[in-house]
Amino acid sequence: MVAVSDGQRSGRAPGDPAGRPMLSPALTAMMDAVGAHSGAVYLLPGDEPVLEMAVMAGLPRSFAAPWERVGVGAPIPIARAVRERRLVWVGGEEEMARSYPRIAMVLPYPFALAALPLATASKVYGAVFVTWPGSHPPELSDRERHELQTACERLALRMERAAAENRPVRGEADQLVAGPAGTADTLGTVEAARLVARLPYGLCSLDLTGRVGFANPAAADLLGVPVGELLGTHLWASVPWLADPMYEERYRAALISRHVTSFVALRPPSQWLSFRLYPSATGISVRVVRARAVSVTGPAGGERGDAPPRLVSMSQALSLAGALTETVSVQDVVRLVAEEIAPAVGSGALALLGARAGRLHVLGHHGYPDPHLVERFDGMPLASPTPGTQAVTHGVPAFFDSRRQLEHLYPARHATPDGFAAWAYLPLIASGRPVGVCVLAYAEPRSFSTHERAVLTSLAGLIAQALDRALLYDAKHQLAHGLQAALLPHSLPSLPGIEASARYLPATRGMEIGGDFYDLVPSRPLPAAVIGDVQGHNVTAAGLMGQLRTAVRAYTTVGQEPAEVMRSTNRLMIDLGTELFASCLYLRLDPARGRAVMARAGHPPPLLRRPDGRVRVLDLAGGPLLGIDAEATYPTTEIRLAPGSVLALYTDGLIESPGVDIEDAVADLGRRLGEAGELPLEALADELVGHYAAAEERIDDVALLLLRASSVREPG
Repeated sequence: MVAVSDGQRSGRAPGDPAGRPMLSPALTAMMDAVGAHSGAVYLLPGDEPVLEMAVMAGLPRSFAAPWERVGVGAPIPIARAVRERRLVWVGGEEEMARSYPRIAMVLPYPFALAALPLATASKVYGAVFVTWPGSHPPELSDRERHELQTACERLALRMERAAAENRPVRGEADQLVAGPAGTADTLGTVEAARLVARLPYGLCSLDLTGRVGFANPAAADLLGVPVGELLGTHLWASVPWLADPMYEERYRAALISRHVTSFVALRPPSQWLSFRLYPSATGISVRVVRARAVSVTGPAGGERGDAPPRLVSMSQALSLAGALTETVSVQDVVRLVAEEIAPAVGSGALALLGARAGRLHVLGHHGYPDPHLVERFDGMPLASPTPGTQAVTHGVPAFFDSRRQLEHLYPARHATPDGFAAWAYLPLIASGRPVGVCVLAYAEPRSFSTHERAVLTSLAGLIAQALDRALLYDAKHQLAHGLQAALLPHSLPSLPGIEASARYLPATRGMEIGGDFYDLVPSRPLPAAVIGDVQGHNVTAAGLMGQLRTAVRAYTTVGQEPAEVMRSTNRLMIDLGTELFASCLYLRLDPARGRAVMARAGHPPPLLRRPDGRVRVLDLAGGPLLGIDAEATYPTTEIRLAPGSVLALYTDGLIESPGVDIEDAVADLGRRLGEAGELPLEALADELVGHYAAAEERIDDVALLLLRASSVREPG
């Protein structure tokens, strides 16, 4: 269950040339100073934007397996601390779930965490995180904050000196065992063993890695395994019916939260046992007794033996699966694979290639020194004899431990001359069909173990599902924007005596397409302008918007008066049988006489800025929304449009915001129109929609049409 770090296997502690460790003493001292129960130090090697775990203390490293290597851009506290060069505090389980849901998915336990950068004024060398049990207060105290920041500053200065003296700081042995605690010398070891042996219930002692260090005869009898076969093994490895991830999860919960936990398990064929886990800084004490009654069936048992640890692959899958569900576009998938998946599996570069119409297409890549090496595969026929095309065609992953192995199967002209030394070509299969291939490149020759191949293949399945969904989204998005562009005017016609400018901003929710529209019709004898808003933000709304815009143009061209144009458009919308409604504002312009005649159907009132800078809301008479009442009439209002006046026609997306009163929003729009009204019309349009254009999220479309009157002579 528990992975052992390289540092533990080798026993090395290369903190400096003399072998004295630097990181682990600093980390344990930091933890002692603030009463933390686990922590880790990450290093930022070279110029690569990846944090690598160098040492961990207090808990097995496997607990943080999904985050052994993380990109600096990853949405987790340790990376955020480096990006923002500040302390990041997560005060408990709820805050973790709210702010960092992917961590909460893998470690859904009550604990608090602080992450800090290891940085001097000129450089970031890495980062540190420390954790406390769930009993820690939700706020970090001033003393704890000071202790942590001071300790990190001292460690960063030591790392700066080491770098100046050309002494590289590397990983060190993990610190899993706390120092010996003082105990009263009231029992000799022999008498203590006799006391425990006489107890009628089972007792086991597990170290922080989960291995059995002690078991009394009652425990051996209840578990059905001799004491000699329990010692030195994981409980779930020596007892087949305990080999279930659910029981391992209880072990993790006890160690991370430091709360007493319990579970029941079925010892075949019919005996239920109750396990109670008492965690501490040195390990877990387990009490085993017979359970009185259980109303659920027990989990199936696993096979005996020390199988490869499942916690690492399970945690990685949970974390990365959660991350991939958050991706929307193809570039989101590429960015996630580059920033999180590739660093987690040690890859130095990656390429995502899609398969479409019998050819490969480059969807994105990262880490290659020369991007043209990847781009040359764009458009390559799937019949070409390359590792990537073969992976897509046959659906079988290919792993190459070295360049020699790659070129043995594929001549140099078909291989990838990218400067890397090992590769994994992972076919991306979604719903039984190939959608592409993910290429992972490694800087050094690499032997891909059976376990690693299985993990990479599983990750490829997750990537394929996300990529397939993203490709569909991008195709719909492109279609929607193409439709929107086709339905709105590409440019506004030039009219005598009228200067015009328009802006359109789609909503950021859904397909980013909507029913807002505007138009300027250069009809004779008088031109017209229209703005409207069809209910909805989808293709149906956009299609109806196109029909209405075309209808208004047609009715204007045949010479209908404004009131009749609105009545005709209303009847058309009802005849179409749609369940949608639309608001509309129509103007017949007469710049020579300085007049405009307007008809309104449930649309927000326009604003008129006079030449002296005063702004008035035009409270026009009007009728109901289009598409409601076939017999509705739409009265007209004539207004004076003096030279220098500016008419602002807009849709409700420009004035509606959550928690803001509509009248206040209209007044604010009028104030801004009054202050900036002397600007050139294009600049004025940018000024009025500027806040909405910069917003990351818009709940509604925004359309704006500005008309400025200028002097024009009467004809004849």
